[in-house]
Amino acid sequence: MSPRRWKPRESLGSFPLRFPHDEEPDDAGWHIEGSYQPPGESGNWVNVHTTGRALLMLFLFTDVGGNDAPTRIRVGSHMDVPPVLAPYGERGTPMMTVASEVAAASEHRAVTVATGRTGDVFLCHPFLVHAAQPHHGKHPRFMAQPPLDPSDDLWLGPYVLRVTDAEPSPIGATIRTALHSS
Repeated sequence: MSPRRWKPRESLGSFPLRFPHDEEPDDAGWHIEGSYQPPGESGNWVNVHTTGRALLMLFLFTDVGGNDAPTRIRVGSHMDVPPVLAPYGERGTPMMTVASEVAAASEHRAVTVATGRTGDVFLCHPFLVHAAQPHHGKHPRFMAQPPLDPSDDLWLGPYVLRVTDAEPSPIGATIRTALHSS
């Protein structure tokens, strides 16, 4: 991704922490990350242009093995999400209103987990369907999942809507492909 299309990070965003526990977490549903908030609205919103988010990033601050509550990822699910979001138009919709739709659209996908060593970073398509899971390991898991902010709010829109772009972003090209093949 070209440096002119994103802003340097000034913080690491939210830190979803997991501690060893026998009970199931109440926040382990399949979803995509919200990325913006329209004026006068609350919560995190999403649209097909991935307004406000160029990438989803997962920063591991501890070693994460298979029992340490690694993030579950539906492989290839970023191709299932654009057709779900397209009907909501430019304004988009609250993230939680489409969580069940993106979960259903991607349920046929294989699942992998984001395991790794302290310092590993996963750079993910912003529409990657993912979920938390219980922690059955021995040590707390610390990670951050900030967005990579686009350089402006229109960084993607034209790449999705016009077929003749000379230099579409990789994210825009993927979204356009998903829309045209659905």
